[in-house]
Amino acid sequence: MKDKISLLSGSVVETGTKTFTSINPADTSDTVATFAHASRDQVKVACERARKAFASWKKVPAPVRAGIIQNWGRLIESNKEALSQLVSREMGKPLREARGDVQEAIDTCNFFVSEGRRLYGMTVPSEMANKECYTYRRPIGVFGCISAGNFPVAVPSWYFVPALLCGNTCVWKPSEDSPLTSYYLTQLLYKAGLPDGVFSVVFGSGAKGPGEYLIDGVNDGWIDKFGFTGSTEVGRHIGEVCGKNLQTPCLELGGKNPMVVMDDADLELATTGALWSGFGTAGQRCTSLGNLILHTQIREKFLGMLMKKLAAMVIGDPANPTITYGPMISEKFMNDHLRNLDKLVSKTHKLLTTQNGRITEKNPWANWVGESPDDGYFCFPTIVDNVTPDDEIYRTETFGPMFNVMTCKNLDEAIRLANGTGYGLSSAIYTNTPASVYQWKEDINAGMTSINNSTTGAEAHLPFGGNGKSGNGSRQSGVWVLDQFTRWQSVNWDMSGKLQLAQMDTGYVSADLEYRIP
Repeated sequence: MKDKISLLSGSVVETGTKTFTSINPADTSDTVATFAHASRDQVKVACERARKAFASWKKVPAPVRAGIIQNWGRLIESNKEALSQLVSREMGKPLREARGDVQEAIDTCNFFVSEGRRLYGMTVPSEMANKECYTYRRPIGVFGCISAGNFPVAVPSWYFVPALLCGNTCVWKPSEDSPLTSYYLTQLLYKAGLPDGVFSVVFGSGAKGPGEYLIDGVNDGWIDKFGFTGSTEVGRHIGEVCGKNLQTPCLELGGKNPMVVMDDADLELATTGALWSGFGTAGQRCTSLGNLILHTQIREKFLGMLMKKLAAMVIGDPANPTITYGPMISEKFMNDHLRNLDKLVSKTHKLLTTQNGRITEKNPWANWVGESPDDGYFCFPTIVDNVTPDDEIYRTETFGPMFNVMTCKNLDEAIRLANGTGYGLSSAIYTNTPASVYQWKEDINAGMTSINNSTTGAEAHLPFGGNGKSGNGSRQSGVWVLDQFTRWQSVNWDMSGKLQLAQMDTGYVSADLEYRIP
């Protein structure tokens, strides 16, 4: 962007001097955009605009608010290919996945349009005559949100579609890895008819930047509700700040997601599912596979099939439709992955992959497509065997193209291993035994689980979120998310013309308790 934008709020654009650059991770010579870091004062201004806009926005009828969401969905759909190309270029996701990312936002808009006519309360019978009781959903206020860059269109839609629909105003700090995507997504929202001030974007970094200033805004009284997608460490901090202010944030955090393969599983299906779970988006999903838990009876056959499929994987240019995955999102994510390899893999482990670390011209991947791998942040797929519950790698989210292999003798042991990391986001089991399916879905601690499917993948009408170190129990998507963005209000309307006291002035009829059947 030529204007070095730091704050976008409808027709209001503010700039700054301290800049950061979005770079194509598949080709670091390609500068996508340059933005400016928003200052603390600019974050405050955005929150003040949101506070002012809330007074009128909350009074807009919910079906009318939903109409704007419908317009947004249609605009995203009409710009789907352009947005998808931008997502792929800015954060390195394969183009096919980028189209899915954008489609998720379209689906979310389509789902919630009708919820604008279903923000139901209830008419409740009173225990006294000439008195009516009601319940209403009320918007919370100013919603502050920090999102990650691995799903730069889908995840923001999970937050902002229901937040706006319910009558809240929003201030968003998107990832510095995808600012141009965030800019155009916001422009489409305002083109959909959103009034000025209802939605603002503050660009820049997290720590010591607008992300930190936005979190501080909870203490300063700028923010009434907070949402965060990212690391467990930062999520804990946000939870502490919100807790001190008697707020309950939406926290969608990391995972060490287990996949169990039992001895009766379809191994062809399970090996394909494991590769996708582990290496889709280069393992940079909160729902990516962390611990692959194999039954002893199928372990060796499964690994033989898995490694054969892994060797055939194509890596490289995100625009190439044949690739399994492309680059890491940024140099930071690549370096984090390389540090995990160095720190977490010990002599007791066995690397099933002979090439690990960064893909280069001198150390190439056999099935590479595209220009030189030296141009981007590309990493080999890594599978770590002989992992035990005592190992740090067992319970550490690695967020890259790497997962562990463990062994179980039965389903009880598999469930213990699956639940033992402290995370509880996503999970999966491959089995054809109904009793095993039933036991698994009853005993797994994860907020989401799949049967004979991968650990990744979400649908707009299902609740998304985790437990333990994966989140605070809040859920996104589906009708369940409405509880995150509304407060229940109960109203009693007494038309009797006199003071009626609950529990005291009731007309309950007494029974003759002395009566006995002869």
